[in-house]
Amino acid sequence: MPRGRETTNRRGAAASRGGSPETGPVASDGPLTGGNAALDKLNEALIAIRRILRATDSHAKELGRVTNLTTSQLLVLQSIADAGEMTVGEIATEVKLAQASVTSLVDRLQAAGLVKRTRGAADKRKVFVSVTDEGYALLERAPMALHDRFSARFGALDDWEQTMLVAVLQRVAGMMDAQKIDAAPLLDAELINQSTDPDQGGRPH
Repeated sequence: MPRGRETTNRRGAAASRGGSPETGPVASDGPLTGGNAALDKLNEALIAIRRILRATDSHAKELGRVTNLTTSQLLVLQSIADAGEMTVGEIATEVKLAQASVTSLVDRLQAAGLVKRTRGAADKRKVFVSVTDEGYALLERAPMALHDRFSARFGALDDWEQTMLVAVLQRVAGMMDAQKIDAAPLLDAELINQSTDPDQGGRPH
């Protein structure tokens, strides 16, 4: 084959592979594109998780700044206000926390002058918790709890959307080895377990 034609053929072959006679063929970026897409999705997932954590933390700080309460304390106070008066057991059932944890929360609210305990008129063995005027005034200026906002928006979803969302969140918890961690159904930056530490004076931990 004449030398000129050989050179021309070599250039054509290199060009068809996206290269040049000087640099040679360029590797296809197909696999790299797929890898980048997977990395982008991973980053989006991590960003979403990070945003949830930051939203919980920032709301807790804002709530603490305005009311000096934690989310769990606010929810207990709000539940009592809605009912008028409740026993500790009724509060625990309403907010879905252990009775020992609720007792500790009520103790703190009472120490702050936001609730009071009174014995029942018909049954002196029963002790009812009610909100004081200070407590009602605090609720008036308190921001809406993140827990309540999420609950309202979750409740507005169709049943299939709720089921799908629960499944996804449970899958995420499993992927983070968190499926066995005991946790209350509460969006609160303060960790509250269904047990108390006697060394901490019964404070939820």
